[in-house]
Amino acid sequence: MRSRMVLPLVAVVAVLALVAGCAKAPDPERIDAVKAALQAAKAAEADRYVPQQYAAANDSLNAALAEIEKQNGKFAPFRKYGVAEHLLQVAEEKAKEAAQAAAVKREEVKNEATALIQQVTDATAQVKKLFAKAPRGKEGRQALELIKSDIGVVDNTVAEANAAMEKGDYLTARDKAKAALDKANALINELQEVISKKAALTKKR
Repeated sequence: MRSRMVLPLVAVVAVLALVAGCAKAPDPERIDAVKAALQAAKAAEADRYVPQQYAAANDSLNAALAEIEKQNGKFAPFRKYGVAEHLLQVAEEKAKEAAQAAAVKREEVKNEATALIQQVTDATAQVKKLFAKAPRGKEGRQALELIKSDIGVVDNTVAEANAAMEKGDYLTARDKAKAALDKANALINELQEVISKKAALTKKR
């Protein structure tokens, strides 16, 4: 009688042990490897140059860690880490892809910033030439002072763009160069309009 009860119990224990063995949590080294891939992506500035791809990798890692915690909270025989393993794999792949994409994007932005700085340098030179030709008079004195102040702002912004380029911060360099170029072009239009109006008045006289 006793042997009849013991045998089924042994079988149940064996099945539970088998299930538990198949439901082993990911090794800490595996998780560390994924975290390292994400850190490498951040070192490549993926969070700045391809933020969506970086966020996707980070989200997958967080989802994997949350899934591991969820499974850890269950009774051992019912733990399953397949989803967590898959999410870790996805996170690692996305992190590596983000790092590669960031390198490509960084080079694109560098070239864009270089071109913009050249454009704004040329535009600033044109602004200064036009400013020298602008009519001087009591009525336009205040406007010229404002334009002179704006030229100083453009010069400072270009200097900041160049400084960012030297530091390898191409995103900042591009944004500052673009802002300076927009301002310089607006000043060109404003000065050309003033000079044209003055020329028209002189012609009538």
